[in-house]
Amino acid sequence: MEFNLDKDAPIGVMDSGMGGISVLRELVKLLPHENFIFYGDSANAPYGSRSTENIYELTENVVQKLIAKGVKGVVIACNTASSAAGRRLREEYPQLPIVAIEPALKPAVIGCPNGRVVVLATEATLREKKFANLLEQWQGKAEIIKLPLPGLPEFVERGELDSPALREFLQGYFKTLGDKPVDGVVLGCTHYPFVRKVIGELLGPQVKIYDGAAGTARQLRRRLFRRQLLSDRQAKGQVQWLNSSPNPEMINLSQKLFNIQID
Repeated sequence: MEFNLDKDAPIGVMDSGMGGISVLRELVKLLPHENFIFYGDSANAPYGSRSTENIYELTENVVQKLIAKGVKGVVIACNTASSAAGRRLREEYPQLPIVAIEPALKPAVIGCPNGRVVVLATEATLREKKFANLLEQWQGKAEIIKLPLPGLPEFVERGELDSPALREFLQGYFKTLGDKPVDGVVLGCTHYPFVRKVIGELLGPQVKIYDGAAGTARQLRRRLFRRQLLSDRQAKGQVQWLNSSPNPEMINLSQKLFNIQID
């Protein structure tokens, strides 16, 4: 496949649904003059309980749609898709800058040395080799606990970010951690930052919360800079919203999630 990469072309950002909007927010903050196309694959969400090959096929399908839109780079703003498809897609499209997010385990362990660090993520992210390699690197420097939260992305997809049902859902999983305090939490799914406030309240004021969005944005900037693909326009960039779901409310919810305060 031939690419005619232009510095004024948009950047494609994809997610299994709308969680990747938490990454898009960091991208826009760091690269305010760039144009972005955000594609949420809500028709096929969630990815987290699917097989690795199925996740790869879905991710590649979205990346091909973004390539057809003429993007100069792609951000896989989904930990599950990144784990299952990131490396393969970089090999398949070596001319195209592709950046994949990963759980922010490194800063969490560094920030909580010898502490208790809980990694919240999908089942798929936690089972993939990418996370196993990351865990092997940092195991022993902290007590690292893997905690899958199947069903949490669906709360975000519905726009349900703080409700009694959400709190009950989370509290049910957090009870399995016992009474010993948690020092750090890794939000290993891009949907999870949208419920950061509730997670922090349930786990206590001592907990430090980490996600990989800002690091992903910095990595994209480095990749585009090396390829001389950073835009030099002075005007503020725009975001184009696309979603595989036929429900027009998905675009409205995407824009709402982009603009709400989640810190």
